[in-house]
Amino acid sequence: MQTADTDKIESADGGLVVSIGRILKLLARPELRKWRPVMVIAIMLTLGAAVLEVVAPILVGIAVNQLVANDDGIVAGFGAAAMWIAIAMSVQFTARAMPQLRDWLFSPVSQDAQRIACVDAFGHAQSLSLGFHQTRRTGALNRVIERGAGAIDYLIRFLAFNIGPTFVRLILASIALAVAYDPWLGLVAVVTVAIYAVATIIITEWRVRQRRRMNVADTRFRGIAVDILTNFETVKSFAAERRETDRFNGAMRNYNTHYVEAVRSMYILNATQAFVMMFGMAVALILSAWNVSAGRMEIGGIIAVQMLFVSLYAPLNILGWAWREIKQGAVDLEKLYGLLGMKPEVADKPDAKTLEAPKGDVVFDQVSFTHDARSVGVQDVSFDLDAGKKIAFVGTSGAGKSTLLKLLFRFYDVNGGRVLVDGQDVRDVTQASLRQALGLVPQDVVLFNETIAANISYAKPDASLDELRDAARRAQLLDFIESLPDGWETRVGERGLKLSGGEKQRVGIARVILANPAILVLDEATSALDSATEAAVQEALDEASKGRTTLMVAHRLSTVQNADEIVVLKAGQVIERGTHDDLLAAEGEYADMWARQAKRDALAVAAE
Repeated sequence: MQTADTDKIESADGGLVVSIGRILKLLARPELRKWRPVMVIAIMLTLGAAVLEVVAPILVGIAVNQLVANDDGIVAGFGAAAMWIAIAMSVQFTARAMPQLRDWLFSPVSQDAQRIACVDAFGHAQSLSLGFHQTRRTGALNRVIERGAGAIDYLIRFLAFNIGPTFVRLILASIALAVAYDPWLGLVAVVTVAIYAVATIIITEWRVRQRRRMNVADTRFRGIAVDILTNFETVKSFAAERRETDRFNGAMRNYNTHYVEAVRSMYILNATQAFVMMFGMAVALILSAWNVSAGRMEIGGIIAVQMLFVSLYAPLNILGWAWREIKQGAVDLEKLYGLLGMKPEVADKPDAKTLEAPKGDVVFDQVSFTHDARSVGVQDVSFDLDAGKKIAFVGTSGAGKSTLLKLLFRFYDVNGGRVLVDGQDVRDVTQASLRQALGLVPQDVVLFNETIAANISYAKPDASLDELRDAARRAQLLDFIESLPDGWETRVGERGLKLSGGEKQRVGIARVILANPAILVLDEATSALDSATEAAVQEALDEASKGRTTLMVAHRLSTVQNADEIVVLKAGQVIERGTHDDLLAAEGEYADMWARQAKRDALAVAAE
């Protein structure tokens, strides 16, 4: 199911002019100040190459004229012509070498600009609220950043070093043709390039639409192929081989149709470009020949005119492709800046204070909250939790238990009421200091693809080995780590897949112990484990919660018996509260839940 583009990042398109402005602002950033001399040199090399590309053909024309018109004999004429040709070739070589030198010099500038934009976007994405990350695919967000950064290089190279110099060369060539030979030749050059550019852009826009339709057909065709091959058992069980082959045939026929249209459009573009170029050159050469016959030009002028037109046409050959890349680059860059322009739903106040030396008192004062994705959140929830005490939240799925924990972390802001830590509204303190006072062990601890040491020390990067060992020991993980061949340097794999569920949970517990938070938050930390593993992990959790304020969400009621208070939630509202014994005596919702779980556990034991 495709994610709705509610934040308009995917559909952003600020246009080419806006994108150029963004790149100029980026290049003007203080971080790129050290590259300013290189930027100036790159511009000078680009303009110098454009000038020399125009000068070289004129020098060749002079060489031919020297050979034809020299009165001192063939040898002298050849010598003069050879000298001018040598000069012309040296100029031509310099004109070709200067862009290479420019690119060599400018490469680190482009890479630095991409890095700055990429880091800005990545850091900004990290600062956005939990709701943003829950509604976007991680891979898609990463591609927005990558493509946006890559677009900077495309736009700089094509606009500044390809399209821009082409127009400069056109102006210089037109002036040279008009001054050195005939004003009409300058006009022919301008008109030819203008017609070429307009025709290329129009046909390329049409081709883009063709390509999009082809890509849609390609995606559908390949998706059907994978779907059929993946579900081969279902296909065979319903004897649907012929039907699925026909479906594959139809999808491929549709793709072939659009592919032919796209390829034919490329032939039309190539033929149109060739016709415009040859027609323009033919007009210029006929006009030059007429001028030679009328005595207004020398014979070398014809060769110079031809070479000037060839020089003008050379960068135009990639105009269609370059235009498509420039437009896509503008879109990609705008998406990147769309991301940078987003404001976090939860942000620190300008005068937010730091939560100093937290004790761990937690108060929920008539808290109400409804998430966009749910019709029911939590309503009018209140409780006081003194430092060092333990409170548990139980209830059916969707009752709002985990929502309360997210509100404590201030992943969301309450719609009504207040959440207080040590008497301070969490909206009045910085998010960083608040979360440093909190330690979370979730239902599924997700680890980085790093070593065990790196994952545990994530809570305290400068922790010593003794501190790591103490945290691992208290999480009942030390013996396991030291039994591994690579010990602390053992890599845990993607998302910790090389570890069992219980081992991952204990790594998460060790990480929290090392962080030494005032408030421990357990979000169904043992619900995904088997009974034997749960018992071991529960011991580690009991060790971690010693001396700390503890808030826990539990699916298995056996883990909350010792809580100082148990809050029973239903549809976001508190329906019961009290100690384990009090709630059993009340014979209400909690007692029914306890009885059902006891019955299931008894049946499970009997089945063994």
